[in-house]
Amino acid sequence: MIVEHFPVGPLGCNCVILGDEARGEAIVVDPGGDVERILSRLEELGLRPVALVHTHTHFDHVAATTDLQARSDASVALHEDDLPLYRGLQMQLDAFGLPWRAPAPAEVDRFLKEGDTLRIGDAGALAVLHTPGHTPGSLSLLVEGTERPVLLAGDTLFQRSVGRTDLWGGDTAALVRSIREKLFALPDETLVVTGHGPTTTVGEERRFNPFVGQGASPGFF
Repeated sequence: MIVEHFPVGPLGCNCVILGDEARGEAIVVDPGGDVERILSRLEELGLRPVALVHTHTHFDHVAATTDLQARSDASVALHEDDLPLYRGLQMQLDAFGLPWRAPAPAEVDRFLKEGDTLRIGDAGALAVLHTPGHTPGSLSLLVEGTERPVLLAGDTLFQRSVGRTDLWGGDTAALVRSIREKLFALPDETLVVTGHGPTTTVGEERRFNPFVGQGASPGFF
């Protein structure tokens, strides 16, 4: 199975490509911008996107969704609790003072929920974890079929940091529960692909994350 990620868009969202090389099918997670780059990399890998999956629907994670869907006919999937944010992309851009016009959002084909599974062709699957806090519908996606466990954490957990909770629908208590009860329950060696910035591991963050790890200061949350 192909698993790779690279930053897209002005905020460097980590877009993830998960592909079945034999079948030539891919899931694209968080197409947050640079649609030409995403399409070019898919072509280089010999893959066609069959699904566009979102860890959450802030503008920097969905900015290329409409264009990519129109040019590939891939399905669109997200958590229903993030639908208002998805439909309010222009509101988000305006709130951040960005001078861009948002396209009409692509139709959502599937609402994902805790316990769902998405097949990556015949090569593997994505297990869906509902991890609210950064947004109401934030998801983390556990890749099944790789030699080493891989978690796509979106903006819930970062290397030595956590997602912000001061935007629409953010909830600090929910974020902490999501990380400690769901993400920190995974094996230490689980590779965490974050929504922005470098990768980390569950074990490293459980031990060293200053916000939610073992040594976290009570004054943070």
